[in-house]
Amino acid sequence: MAAGIRGGWRGAVYVALATVVATGCSTAADGSPKAGTSAKSTDRASGATGTATAAKSGGTLGPAGSACELPVSFDTAEDWKPQSIDAAAQAPIKADGTRDVTDPLFRQGPVTLVCEIDAKPAGNIGYLRVWTGKPGAADAATVLKAFVAAEHGAGKAVYRAFDAGGLSGTEVEYVYTSEALQESKKESAFAVTTDRGPVVVHLGGLDTGEHTEMLPAYRLAQRTLRTT
Repeated sequence: MAAGIRGGWRGAVYVALATVVATGCSTAADGSPKAGTSAKSTDRASGATGTATAAKSGGTLGPAGSACELPVSFDTAEDWKPQSIDAAAQAPIKADGTRDVTDPLFRQGPVTLVCEIDAKPAGNIGYLRVWTGKPGAADAATVLKAFVAAEHGAGKAVYRAFDAGGLSGTEVEYVYTSEALQESKKESAFAVTTDRGPVVVHLGGLDTGEHTEMLPAYRLAQRTLRTT
């Protein structure tokens, strides 16, 4: 049921954002400017993958005192804005008055949403989202596969191992299909495990084009990954 709720919510947001783009509006959903003449837009028009241009670092996320304190640290792309997410304070309220931290907006598989880095100030519609879990015996591949399996509409997943900053992890590229629109888009995520628990970093986006434009920011985070 949770996966169905999450899929329905994502479908509704996808429809709303798609409507904004389809009407030719030059601003993002929250009114921030959409850089239609940026180099990133040119890359998409020419069919480039978006991975050739490295993202500039705008700061480091994860250490104590940063916007999101995490078991790992990584660089965030220039102009991307991080915000800490407290599921215990922001999740929907249940009938008994407590917060439902298992709500699919805040929990996916074995991990809980703790941070999101907004791309709109940099000219894209999408987020890097960071999810963490409790320490356990599961390795990065197991955690990531459970994360993808919990996303209603996810399929065609391709997994690969990677190493960064002394950490061994697993990354995935997959396709998310909106039931509402019957349209698909690419998404990416990577996972590592630490003594403080697993960490999953996920990149979505309005559509495959937006996702492709944001990949340099995702690769920057992966490349600069370290334990805190």
